[in-house]
Amino acid sequence: MIIIFIRSVVIFATLLIVMRIMGKRQIGEMQPFELVITLLVSELACIPMTDVSVPLLYGVVAIVAVFILHQLLSILQQTSQTAKRILSGKPSLVLNKNGVDFYELRQNNMDVEDLIESMRSAGFYSLDDLDYAIFESNGKLSTKEKIDYDKKKTALPLLIINDGQVKNKNLAIINMSLDELKRIAKSKGAKSLKHVGVMTVDGNGKVYFQLLHSKYTTFNVSLKEGVKW
Repeated sequence: MIIIFIRSVVIFATLLIVMRIMGKRQIGEMQPFELVITLLVSELACIPMTDVSVPLLYGVVAIVAVFILHQLLSILQQTSQTAKRILSGKPSLVLNKNGVDFYELRQNNMDVEDLIESMRSAGFYSLDDLDYAIFESNGKLSTKEKIDYDKKKTALPLLIINDGQVKNKNLAIINMSLDELKRIAKSKGAKSLKHVGVMTVDGNGKVYFQLLHSKYTTFNVSLKEGVKW
């Protein structure tokens, strides 16, 4: 027991020193390769802490080796933009003044629902609240709100169409039939619902509508009596 305790203290001290040298960014703003290294270090630390058959020095050396690899990759990123893009990716402008950039979303294996969820985490609930939204290379969403953004909005938008797919549950909440939805989409130039990139409706009947390769538009529809959420 005493041996395991001592080994754990040594590994803990080694990890603490390594993580402090890596810098604060390692904790809160990890790039993909940094996350891989952190997971690897945690795995390497567990083995010598509990398995007394593994020499303690082996664990320390392995952790230091991974730390050196991290430092080399960090230097490579700083000296080469190509290497930085390969190792960490690049920021993606997924929302601009024309609306949602569906291509950029797909490049990041995301859809409009993922974007809306990230926006809610940042305190924005409607796609037309923002002029720009950027997914940084570390996965965080950076936003620039519209000049006339109303912080006192009380109506929550529901996602009705996501990349051509109808969200039937939300369609039922607003008490709108599929035929009514098709008529609205057709009136805005959609040959079919599959050509609609995104459509949301809020509690006041305000609609955010965008075809896959067009600029977004907003308009109002009359919600049926008693419909609220």
